[in-house]
Amino acid sequence: MTRTLGGSIEELRAAMAGVVFTPEDSDYDQARLLWNADADRRPAVVARCSSAADVVAALRYARAEGLEVAVRCGAHSVSGQSGVDGGLVVDLSGMREVTVDPERKLARAGGGALISDLDAATQAHGLAVPTGLVGHTGIGGLTLGGGMGWLTRQAGMACDNLESVEIVVADGRILRASAERDADLFWAVRGGGGNFGVVTEFEYRLHEVGPMIQFGFLFWEAERGREALRAIREAVVTLPRSCNVVVAGLNAPPAPFVPAEHHLKPGFALILCGFGDPDEHTRAVARVSAALPPLVEAVTPMPYTVLGQAFDEANAWGQYAYETSARYAELTDDVIDVMVAQLGGRTSPATALLTYRLDQAYSEVDPDATAFGGTRDPQYNTFMLAIAPDAETMGADRSWARGVRDSLAPFALDAGGYVNAMAEREEHRVRAAYGDKYDRLARIKAEYDPGNVFHRNINIKPA
Repeated sequence: MTRTLGGSIEELRAAMAGVVFTPEDSDYDQARLLWNADADRRPAVVARCSSAADVVAALRYARAEGLEVAVRCGAHSVSGQSGVDGGLVVDLSGMREVTVDPERKLARAGGGALISDLDAATQAHGLAVPTGLVGHTGIGGLTLGGGMGWLTRQAGMACDNLESVEIVVADGRILRASAERDADLFWAVRGGGGNFGVVTEFEYRLHEVGPMIQFGFLFWEAERGREALRAIREAVVTLPRSCNVVVAGLNAPPAPFVPAEHHLKPGFALILCGFGDPDEHTRAVARVSAALPPLVEAVTPMPYTVLGQAFDEANAWGQYAYETSARYAELTDDVIDVMVAQLGGRTSPATALLTYRLDQAYSEVDPDATAFGGTRDPQYNTFMLAIAPDAETMGADRSWARGVRDSLAPFALDAGGYVNAMAEREEHRVRAAYGDKYDRLARIKAEYDPGNVFHRNINIKPA
């Protein structure tokens, strides 16, 4: 439903330095667009903010007009919560600036910055922030929910590397939250999602990475899936801290490093990246390859910035998407049997299983230091990512993704999974994801957002 607004929209335009879009504007359809084609939202207002003051003005307007609020950073919310029908979108895409202090190894990034923005700015100094796998993802939602990716084994998650945030809370105050100021709020935003306000700036600790890293892609056809996953399981426990792995059940990509006769062949891949001594990476690849020679093996140095965008095309805008996850302690034979049995049930060739190994730096963080919803014990986290060209195919692969999750449930650490991979707002899963932390988060929510203004997210209700 499109809402008709009064003359006060001109007051909002006058109050903001950024741009305001309504359905009457020629650029409205582009402004309201979200990454996931399955989420077609028609807000009454899109307020593209350029500062924290703009965010305050947009929230004040939404309150005065009784408009539901959504917050958009990179628009990658697989659940489509970064849009809202008939409400107001606080659009942070006009706030993508990144400044780097290489001496102190700190970076400040606007709330609408993308992973690629952060990588480009920090890599100019041979530094990086642990983020995710897709370069056009916004750092906002990623960091607030956790933020696991290429550097998690050696440097933790994005939320583990936060020093402070600038945040606009529900009553319009602009706060700088850190370990020293508004410490409860700072704890909550490191894993508690977008429940507590609009983060307009993130300050991160930086790590020495790159500019060149080592990339390895090993692929086994589906018929050898069990043997491949067992070989990977044995190799993972011997990996040095400088190496990171993603285990994928997918169709071999039509990439130059894959022989043409194997393009789109279903199977399992080990993506093994080295961020330290190249010889360590070479030895790690050799151990896996010797245990079970892969159908495809490609090893090459590449810029870290290229790695950060390696999955961008497969996750391009305009496709239909759905995501869910499961986390478990070990890659047991039972888990392997589920993966191998379920791989052939996909309809779209882009739909995949992606599994992270979480240990080393991930496990060195005090589990109570942040609000992140999950244990810090060594574990695996599998994402069931459905990517489809149309709604009909999405329906089939959404069912497939849920089926894989449910098949892994007997081996899972909890019923919740990773909050950044929740496409539905199922309260029992949210509570299971956060466990004992949920009640503390609900109390902090009641302090900073008692009216639950920020509810278009994996929502934590005010106590």
